Amino acid sequence: MTDKPSVALIGAGDMGGALVRGWLASGCIDAAGSAVFDPHARAEIVELLKANAVPLNPDVSAGFDFLVVAVKPQMAAKILPAYASAADGAVVLSVMAGTTIATLSKLLAGPTKIVRAMPNLAASIGAGVSGLFASEAVAKGERAAVERLMAAVGASVWVDKETDIDLVTAVSGSGPAYFFLLAEALADAGAAAGLTREAATRLAEATLAGAGALTATDGRSPAEMREAVTSAGGTTAAALEVLDGDEKAVRELMKQAVAAAAKRAGELAD
Repeated sequence: MTDKPSVALIGAGDMGGALVRGWLASGCIDAAGSAVFDPHARAEIVELLKANAVPLNPDVSAGFDFLVVAVKPQMAAKILPAYASAADGAVVLSVMAGTTIATLSKLLAGPTKIVRAMPNLAASIGAGVSGLFASEAVAKGERAAVERLMAAVGASVWVDKETDIDLVTAVSGSGPAYFFLLAEALADAGAAAGLTREAATRLAEATLAGAGALTATDGRSPAEMREAVTSAGGTTAAALEVLDGDEKAVRELMKQAVAAAAKRAGELAD
């Protein structure tokens, strides 16, 4: 595996497009030897990669280091068999939710080097986090190359079992919505307490953004940061007693939420 692998990308929608932009910005792929396969690819993407969009049933030969699958899961059975030759000898990297390694191998006529990635919404601005799981055939150097590719849209974390991807979905895949809900609830509480809706919303949104930025740059754990801003007997302590007192209300609700999301992710898997 070279430092700049060649990539065949199937699907250049939101996630596929984010990956291409990140790859080219970081210079981590062999752009001249790579291609985008999507008849509806944005002109911007085609121009960036200097590649032509091709039909859904192309005559694709082998020779790519990576075959990256970024189509909608419900379209996989219709689209992927045409790319079996491109999967031959390549590492297959799928960012499709709910599509197992066994199914990917079947649709692509038997490749064994397959990695599943589960990015989240912030990947669209290069600030996401992806859970990764690799089949046993994926070598250490190939795993490192996968990390470099996924770094185009943020951080990544390897998990030990393929079923753990359902837990990744529940924690980080669906996770942005949990924080959006918290900001929404905080804005509602501020408005109920007497602030204007505009002021309460702006304060809640900026607080969410600032807390996220601090978490990303400070170096301390969330628990340490929470403790740092909680003075004994102060206003924050009074609020946290409601949220995290003896009943551990928020923690218990979050456990239930993650369990429900993971259960649903398993049900949706093929």
